[in-house]
Order: sequence, then structure tokens, then C-alpha cells
Amino acid sequence: MILLDPDLDPDPTLRARRPSVRALSRFLAQAQAAAAVRGTVTVLLTTDSALRALNRKFRGKNKPTDVLSFPAAAAGPDRLAGDLAISVDTAQRQAVEEGHPLNIELRVLMLHGLLHLAGYDHEADDGRMARRERLLRARLGLPPGLIERAGRDAPQRRRRAR
Repeated sequence: MILLDPDLDPDPTLRARRPSVRALSRFLAQAQAAAAVRGTVTVLLTTDSALRALNRKFRGKNKPTDVLSFPAAAAGPDRLAGDLAISVDTAQRQAVEEGHPLNIELRVLMLHGLLHLAGYDHEADDGRMARRERLLRARLGLPPGLIERAGRDAPQRRRRAR
């Protein structure tokens, strides 16, 4: 299920550029099946300020981020898999940087978040999540994902830091 934060895009011209909830819901179902995530997944499309608050509360990091994953605490009778929160503000900036539309970036972020719900952790799994994400992105027709971008951009960041 896709939920839109009421604070998102008050400007009608920006709202018009946002992909439809219906199209994103179809992709979510497709990506969930590909990632083998069973149960209900709720995706909140929200703002940088909302993601900053969530990131601060749950990860102790006082900055906005692109996607946060919240796996369900336990498998219950309602078969809840978990929740994703995505900053549309950050997704829009990243889409511009990558040269593709916002709807593609939102899909990349959804897939990344779904893999976290499936139990993958790119910070501690010796490349397992990166390999799985690369395979699923190819299957779903998506461009490079967050893990690949981080690796690609690392040398640039080191050069700029000098």
C-alpha cells in the first residue's frame, strides 16, 4: 500500500510530476514478489523533514535520508512484512543527479527498502545484498541502485576531501 504524506508537494505543478499511486502500487507488488517479501508492505512517500525525524528517532542520525525500512516485529496473523518511508525530496534530487525520472528513483528506493525487509544488510553482509539488488534491478529493468552508486561515488568523495 502506498501512502502520501499530506505535507508532500503542496505546489500543484510538483504534484503533477509525481508518479501515480496506482503505478507505484503495481511496481511494489512486482518488486515484493521478486524480492520474496511476503505480507503487507506499506510505503510512506514523505518529505525530507519527516525522514530526518524518523532517522533521528530510530537510527540516532540527525539528517534526512532517502529510504528507511521498518521490518515487522513478528509475523502475526495479519502477515505484516513491514513499512518503508521514502523522502520524495531526496528521491527527486537523486533522480536529477542520475538523469532519470522521479518514478524510476522511487522504484529503486522501494526495491532497496524491500531487500532490507527481507533481512539483507549491505553494511554487514559481505556484498550479499548488493548482488541480490543487482540481479533484481536487472530483472525489473531498473538503473544502478544505491549500493552501486555509493561504491561508484566513493573515489570522487575521497578526491574532493583532499
